[in-house]
Amino acid sequence: MPLYEYSCPKCGDFEVLQRITEPALKRHETCGKPVVRKVSVSSFQLKGGGWYADGYGSSSKSSKSSSD
Repeated sequence: MPLYEYSCPKCGDFEVLQRITEPALKRHETCGKPVVRKVSVSSFQLKGGGWYADGYGSSSKSSKSSSD
């Protein structure tokens, strides 16, 4: 489930785990004030060489490693 960040004028910023299909919050459950959903940077990152670095993308990589 995605983690959404909201801003409350009374309490400040907070995060909520919600399904993608759920509507955005309109009021803070704690204080009842109206909230605004913020656009924030995702923590999802792709790291590493990728599938092509593993030899699936081309045969030249596998022939190079066999000659070393």
